[in-house]
Amino acid sequence: MKVTKSDFIISAVKPDQYPEDDLPEIALAGRSNVGKSSLINTLLNRKNLARTSQKPGKTQTLNFYLINEVLYFVDVPGYGFAKVSKKEREAWGKMIETYLANREDLRAVILIVDLRHSPSNDDVVMYDWLKHYEIPVIVVATKADKIPKGKWQKHLKVVRETLKVEPTDQLVVFSAQTGKGKEEVWSAIQSTI
Repeated sequence: MKVTKSDFIISAVKPDQYPEDDLPEIALAGRSNVGKSSLINTLLNRKNLARTSQKPGKTQTLNFYLINEVLYFVDVPGYGFAKVSKKEREAWGKMIETYLANREDLRAVILIVDLRHSPSNDDVVMYDWLKHYEIPVIVVATKADKIPKGKWQKHLKVVRETLKVEPTDQLVVFSAQTGKGKEEVWSAIQSTI
């Protein structure tokens, strides 16, 4: 997709705050600091539309980004090691679950994992949860530039086997630094909408 316009629209925490224009939505989920914001910025050809941070837990709401007036990206809070209270984590979990389980405009979830490491238990739980609710999943393995290209297939095999990625789900190697995988991610998104 050629992105000519992209804008941050709203940070939402409950359904009555979601956009009401019935455009398709693609949610982006993954553990804290896995590279969700960098993926969004790369896909949208923007430097800082989605704010990146070294500090886990920067995203604390559902952030809606409108693309070309035809599609939304929805950045959800990361799971895992964010330094927030248990009560805040539980509130995030409820907010994310409400959105993912009930949003009719949701077309797919991009599940972002770090190619350098085996997917975490939280990644496996998220993948299984999405499959249980029959939500299409695009798995994007980020930070490919940190691994020699010759080892990508070995690392992809670990991701595929740990998550038990179904043949119908796409698995894309991605690097925000080099742009590797950008076209493949867009192709996967377009096939779901």
